[in-house]
Amino acid sequence: MLGRAANGVYWMSRYLERAENTARLIDVGFHLALTRSDKHAQDEEWKSVLTTTGQVDDYAARHTDFGGPQVFNYLLRDKDNPASVLRMMENARTNARMVRTSLTNSVWEATNEGWMNLSELLARPVREANLGEVLTAIRRQGTLVRGALEGTMLRNEVFNFARIGTFIERADSTARILDVKYYVLLPSVAWVGSSLDNVQWDTLLRSVAGNRAYSWLNAGAMDPRGIARFLILDGQFPRSLVFCYEKLRSNLGGLAKEYGEETSAHAIMRDTGEMLQRTTIEGIFETGLHEFLQDFIGRTSQLGNAIAADYRFIE
Repeated sequence: MLGRAANGVYWMSRYLERAENTARLIDVGFHLALTRSDKHAQDEEWKSVLTTTGQVDDYAARHTDFGGPQVFNYLLRDKDNPASVLRMMENARTNARMVRTSLTNSVWEATNEGWMNLSELLARPVREANLGEVLTAIRRQGTLVRGALEGTMLRNEVFNFARIGTFIERADSTARILDVKYYVLLPSVAWVGSSLDNVQWDTLLRSVAGNRAYSWLNAGAMDPRGIARFLILDGQFPRSLVFCYEKLRSNLGGLAKEYGEETSAHAIMRDTGEMLQRTTIEGIFETGLHEFLQDFIGRTSQLGNAIAADYRFIE
């Protein structure tokens, strides 16, 4: 497969996953802000969403106010924001069109129709009254494309590159969300163990669509260490770090089988996967959750760079 085509499939999936993750964070920010009684506290919640997505500096360079409508419109549709959901969906469609002949009609149509629907929804500023409708549409779009991919694509190199893009993006997002919880979302050490702390852990789970699954496994008990274990080490949860790396192992293995050799990316993936398998939550907290997550984010970035180099992606 040509590097340009592999690059297109890979980034199509990364942009779709990133758009959905951003929509989930906006939804959490909106509901958290509703629980705050004063504007400063509400603005801090919205600022935390920008921090999690890595856009707080760019936003602050253009705006001085962190009010909800201004922040979520910036994240969703601002023309000056190259990382907006609208731009991400456009990039996903552009990459899909570039590899159109490698995709089934179902995958292409789901991507293209999603872009058109969201372009219409985001043609005008989003209000709080219709924010839920917009966020639901973004999440649904990711689900439709993944469903078409799973249901209609051959399990070949195209499928493997698409899945690799999804799970690298998902692993990075889960790690960043969990890291920000300790350094931004919790306003003060004095709040640890309080009702506010529990609410924020619950919203953290909601941001990765894990609140129902966690409740099933833990009878609804909001234990910070248990939640960290769930998001990092639970192999049953499809957004945990362990789960993502198991899928990366499978799909990179598929590429090795198809091409007849492994690359440097396989070694990086295997090393990180084995590290996760050896890790315990006690060991993570003893070393430091922030330090562990920063190391993991660095490893995942290194893996993405190695894949691009090994398979000759062309930007």
